[in-house]
Amino acid sequence: MTIHFSNTITDDKSRARTDFAPSERVTFRPYQDFFKRFLDVTLVVLSAPFVLPLIMLLAVLVALLTGGRPFYTQLRIGKNGTPFRMWKLRTMVKNADGELETYLQQNPGAQAEWDATQKLKQDPRITKIGRVLRKSSLDELPQLFNVFNGTMSLVGPRPMMVEQERIYPGDAYYALRPGITGLWQISDRNNCRFEDRVSYDDTYSSTLSLKTDLRILCQTVGVVLRATGH
Repeated sequence: MTIHFSNTITDDKSRARTDFAPSERVTFRPYQDFFKRFLDVTLVVLSAPFVLPLIMLLAVLVALLTGGRPFYTQLRIGKNGTPFRMWKLRTMVKNADGELETYLQQNPGAQAEWDATQKLKQDPRITKIGRVLRKSSLDELPQLFNVFNGTMSLVGPRPMMVEQERIYPGDAYYALRPGITGLWQISDRNNCRFEDRVSYDDTYSSTLSLKTDLRILCQTVGVVLRATGH
C-alpha cells in the first residue's frame, strides 16, 4: 500500500479566503505565528515511535474486520479557506455518502437532526469497530500526518467539510489551522448545533496562547479516557 501525504488541493474549484492572508498581518504574534507550529511538529515527532505502530495495528484490524481500505480521506476547509485532504481510519461502510443520502430520504427525523448538527447520534453507516474507534477517538490518529505537513494543528477549530462552508456564519475559523482537538472537541459536542461552533472558534481565536493549547490538550486526555468521542 502506498500512501501519499501531499494534501493541499489547488484546483480551479477551490476558493481560498484572503481575508486573513499572512501579508495583511500588522503585528507579529510569537506563539501563534511561530511557536505553535514548532510545538506541533515537536510533539508529533516525539510521539511517532509510539503512535505509528498503533496506527498500523489499527489499520490492519479495520482491513481484516471490514474489508477494503483501512484509511479514509476527505476534503476539508483549512486556513484561509484552502481545501486540504484530511486522513482518518475508516469507520464507515463502503459507499457511506450514498448510504447517508438514502437514509436521510427515508427518515425525516434523521434529516432534521443532520440539518441542525451535521451529524447523527445513531449513524447507520458506522461499522462495529468504527464505533469503538470513534468513542476512543483513535480514528483521528492519522491526522497527525496532517499536523506534520502543516494543513492542521494539534489544537484548533474542528475541520469543516467543503459543503459546510456555505452554512458556516463565522470568520475566525479561516485565520487558523483546523485542529485534531479544540474547544468544540472537548465540549458537550453531541448536543451542539452546527452554527454553535462559531462561538467556540471565536473564543479560541481571541484566547489563543500556549496556556490555552496546553489546557485543551490536557482536557482532551480526559475526553479520550471517558470515551465520549463521536
